[in-house]
Amino acid sequence: MTEGKKVYDLEERTFLFAQSVRVFVRKLEKNPWNREDIKQLVRSSGSVAANYIEANDNLGEKDFLMRIKIAKKECKESILWIRLVDIEDFLIEKERQELFAEATELKNILGAIYKNRVSKNNL
Repeated sequence: MTEGKKVYDLEERTFLFAQSVRVFVRKLEKNPWNREDIKQLVRSSGSVAANYIEANDNLGEKDFLMRIKIAKKECKESILWIRLVDIEDFLIEKERQELFAEATELKNILGAIYKNRVSKNNL
């Protein structure tokens, strides 16, 4: 991520998460059991960013809520793949933990956004 500084622009933060995942997976061994997990991790991390951006250009409140919900779901999926990838080099375990923490924070932020909007609009 960004050397100890939190990014508060959520579009930028979700982009940086997806970008960090791509940097991380380049360091992983490409063995048969890791290949699919890596592909899924790259897809789900990119989907977090893409759905959040789409939420900001929504067609209405229901579209916004659906995109936020999908982005949160993709965070949860990213967490799974981060946990499943096989790491041969224990020097990058710290990076895995940082990505896990960021995905968890993003999931919680997106969940709070969803919950606040639903309660605000009495949906």
